[in-house]
Amino acid sequence: MTLPVAPVNTRTPLHIETPLIASSAMAGPTGRQVWLKMEALQPPGSFKIRGVGFACQTYVQRGAKRFISSSGGNAGIAAAYAGRRLQVPVLVVVPETTTERARELIRREQGDIIVHGASFQEANAHALELVGPSDAFIHPFDDALLWEGHATMIDEVARAGVTPDAVVLSVGGGGLLCGVVEGLRRNGWGHVPIMAVETAGADSLAQAIAAGERVTLPAITSIATSLGARQVSAQAFALSQQGAATSAVTSVVVSDQAAVQACLRFMDDQRVVVEPACGAALALVYADAPQLAGFKNVLVIVCGGVTATVAQLQKWAAQ
Repeated sequence: MTLPVAPVNTRTPLHIETPLIASSAMAGPTGRQVWLKMEALQPPGSFKIRGVGFACQTYVQRGAKRFISSSGGNAGIAAAYAGRRLQVPVLVVVPETTTERARELIRREQGDIIVHGASFQEANAHALELVGPSDAFIHPFDDALLWEGHATMIDEVARAGVTPDAVVLSVGGGGLLCGVVEGLRRNGWGHVPIMAVETAGADSLAQAIAAGERVTLPAITSIATSLGARQVSAQAFALSQQGAATSAVTSVVVSDQAAVQACLRFMDDQRVVVEPACGAALALVYADAPQLAGFKNVLVIVCGGVTATVAQLQKWAAQ
């Protein structure tokens, strides 16, 4: 089945402006105001389309005739979506661990798939080998164009008149973190602290901070595979090391079980399904974690994700 393609000006954003919702369910007994930036409602299902879409449009303007992506998750889905909208072919190189659901979603957006390697690192290396002179490589998280696109979600928060005193987000490779920091800075909120949440077994940022340098995890053992970057990006690590002149980044690690339970609770509260990668950030707020003490106006990036189903969440919860 060929999906209809509406004409798209290469300068018209491929993402939508998402709702900013005040959550009474997450406010808790302290009276804290919790704002949900609902990136799960983006057309391809996650915040990734902001940065990926902006990068794809930029590369088309520079003459790209094909996109090559190395992500078997939400970034690959976003790249395929962007290519379909821009009428540019897309090749996504995915590792063998990529679920059949993720592959199906990429194909649904008319992306071509090559399966290569046991891990993202191997798939990424192969994707780079395939890039020709008229191709653009779309990295899932480590590209300044991605960060510029992701920053638009903070622009929307500012336009809505909400001024957060803390931001909670999930971290995988660090693209979202880098984009949010850029958005905070350009809106005059460079001092606002960030709670960067990972699941145990996918905590490359937390381990890098503990070691004082970027480390490479031997494997991803968390079910939150969308957070599964064995090494966080250099830019994200650098941001975690900066002083009081910019947003202080507090690293927090939660369990897979906490992330899954947060997804199920969020589904009841907001009627929206998200992945455990997103549930990590939600879990911190649902738990009224001590890291949030003293903050009265908290912005939570509901980053989304579409590779986990309700049935899969329920199965994980039962284990």
